[in-house]
Amino acid sequence: MTEGINSIGILRESRTDESRAPIAPKQISQIKERFPHINICIQPSDKRTFKDEEYKENGAVILENLNNCDLLFGVKEIDPNLLIPKKTYVFFSHTYKLNIETLSNAQGTPGMDKKDLLKSILAKNIKLIDYENIRAGNGSRYLGFGRFAGIVGCYNTLNLFLSQNNFQPLARAFKVNDYERIINNLSQIHFPNLKLLITGDGRVNKGVQEILKYTNINKVSPKEYLEKDYEDAIYCNLDTKDYVTHQSNKTFELKHFIEFPKEYESTAVKYIKISDLFISAHYWDPNSPKIFTKNQMKEFTRLKVIGDVTCDVDGSIPSTIKSTTIDDPNFYLNKDTFLETDHSSNHLAIMAVDNLPSELPRDSSTEFGHGIMNEVIPYILGKDDGRILNATITENGRFLEKYTYLEGYINS
Repeated sequence: MTEGINSIGILRESRTDESRAPIAPKQISQIKERFPHINICIQPSDKRTFKDEEYKENGAVILENLNNCDLLFGVKEIDPNLLIPKKTYVFFSHTYKLNIETLSNAQGTPGMDKKDLLKSILAKNIKLIDYENIRAGNGSRYLGFGRFAGIVGCYNTLNLFLSQNNFQPLARAFKVNDYERIINNLSQIHFPNLKLLITGDGRVNKGVQEILKYTNINKVSPKEYLEKDYEDAIYCNLDTKDYVTHQSNKTFELKHFIEFPKEYESTAVKYIKISDLFISAHYWDPNSPKIFTKNQMKEFTRLKVIGDVTCDVDGSIPSTIKSTTIDDPNFYLNKDTFLETDHSSNHLAIMAVDNLPSELPRDSSTEFGHGIMNEVIPYILGKDDGRILNATITENGRFLEKYTYLEGYINS
C-alpha cells in the first residue's frame, strides 16, 4: 500500500505521434465511485484520442500543472525534463531489458535516451512502476496493449501484401480508427493462394489470430504447413515449442526455456523458406535465439513480406534494421546487401511500426484502462499482493534489488 495518495494525474504524452491514453474518460467516474477520496486531474492535450471535455464530463479536472498529484499515469516514456521530483510514475519505460549488450534492440520512443531518463528518475527521487512488469506469479502480464498491436500489425501486414501484389490496398487502420470497421474491411477481401507464417503464443499473437478469423485465410497445423500443398490462402502459427529446440534435444519445457534461453536454437527457418508472408508476434528476450540469421535470409527466395509486430531493432528478426512510423509504416530491404532500398518486387517489404496500438487509440486505450482500473490502482492504493513491488524499478533515488543490474548500464 502506498501512503498519502489523494490525487491521480493523467499525463500528456511526450511522444508527438502518441494519441493513446492510460485511462479512458468513462473509467474516471468508475474509479471515483470506488475511491471517492481520490481526485483525478488530466493534463490537457490536443493529440489525445479523447477530448479534454470527455474527461471533464466524467468528473476529472483539466489541469496543466500536475505538481500536486501524488500518482501519475502515462503510456510511453516521459521527457526527463518534465519529470516532477518525488512523485510516483507509472508508464512503459522500456528499460528493464537494458544492459550494455542489449542497448541496440531496446524498444521505446525513437531518440529517447534511456540513460538520461533513468538518471533523471534517480536524481529526482521518483518511484517508477513499469506496466510491463506488473505480472502474476506465473509471469503473465496483467495488462498491456499487445492484443491491439497484434490486430493492427496483422492488418498492416496483409495490407502491405495487397499493395506488393498490385491489389487495391485497404484504408489505413489509423484513418479508420474503429475495430469493427477494420474487421469489416478485411472480411470483404478474398486473399489469393498464399502461405502466412506466424510465431508466438501470447497476447500479441492472439490479436493476430483474432483478426485472421475474419479473412479467408485458413489455419493449418505446422506439420500440414510443411508437408501439404494448398490452392487456397492458409496460415500456420508456431508456438514457442514449435520454433525453438534445445541444443541437446531435451524435451521442451517453457519454464526451462524462459530460465535458460541461451541453451536453445531456432527451428523456424524451414517454415519461413516456404512462406510468402511472415508475422512475428512472439515475446523475445535478448538472450533468446534469433528467429533467423542475416545469412539465412538469402534462402528466403519466396518470402516477400515481413510484419515485425515485436519490433525489436536488431532483435529476433534481423531484417528489422529500424522501426517505422504510423505515417510511413514500411521499408524495403535488399536481402543480399542487407541495405534499405527503393520499393521493388525483388526486395523484402517490411512493416515495423513500434506503436501499432496507436492506430486504434480509442479501442486500445479503453481496454488498457480497464486493466489499470482493476489490476493496478487497487493494489497501489490498497494492499499489494506483490505485483506492484515486482514492477517498481526505482524508489528513493536507487534501483530496487531486482533491477540493480541497470546501474551497470547507466554508468557504462
